[in-house]
Amino acid sequence: MGDLLALNPLDAKGLLSTFGVIGVWLIMFVETGLLVGFFFPGDSLLFLAGVASSPAASELLDTKMSLPLLLIGAPICAIAGAQLGHFLGARYGRRMFDRPNSRIFKKEYVEKAEHYFAKFGPAKAVVLARFIPVVRTFLNPVAGVVGMPARQFFLWNVVGGILWTDGIILAGWALAKQISDLIPPEKIDTYLLPAVLLIVLISALPIFIEIFRGWRERRRGGAAHDPANAPTEIIPAVPPADRRGSHRVRD
Repeated sequence: MGDLLALNPLDAKGLLSTFGVIGVWLIMFVETGLLVGFFFPGDSLLFLAGVASSPAASELLDTKMSLPLLLIGAPICAIAGAQLGHFLGARYGRRMFDRPNSRIFKKEYVEKAEHYFAKFGPAKAVVLARFIPVVRTFLNPVAGVVGMPARQFFLWNVVGGILWTDGIILAGWALAKQISDLIPPEKIDTYLLPAVLLIVLISALPIFIEIFRGWRERRRGGAAHDPANAPTEIIPAVPPADRRGSHRVRD
């Protein structure tokens, strides 16, 4: 019990060693389905779970996991959690977000999710949000609030859930051997998590590319509508009026 109370919810390695595969499933559900789960380290947790399911697990971690259980259970729980978030958003609307800012909940998280939803459109936003921490938690209820149909949400939720969970798990499984070759055993704890974060950032590269493209399009659109760049209208010169014609002749 003392170990559980001392557990850091941001420590992906500690979560894996304490809860195992069931912990991964549970955190996938909570992070994507409940607003209170946004602070969980979903990306690094999935990557380390993939490492723990690889042949090199014994060299890097104290935990050994089943790859099939991860590949099947993680996306199911992530999809189910997102569906719950969408249902709650559709059922309760904006009331879900009508709460004062606190150390945990901030309205800027909701605004960020709404921004991605409006920017990328419903389908792309549901898929891309999976790879963005915090946004993947709040976008699901936002999709319900704005009235995205449940059937359409479910389709893209399945696509995004599988790409996110299984993609990162398989990346950890495939790169575990390379990580064990690069990092000396006595320095695993020092360099493992920074290496994981770097790989997660690389996996999220498509998101940054989309953001850059959107910024570039907005910039081009702003330049096109800039009055300073508008063509100058040439007004023909009007000859001065004839002085003699400028006076009326009195009767």
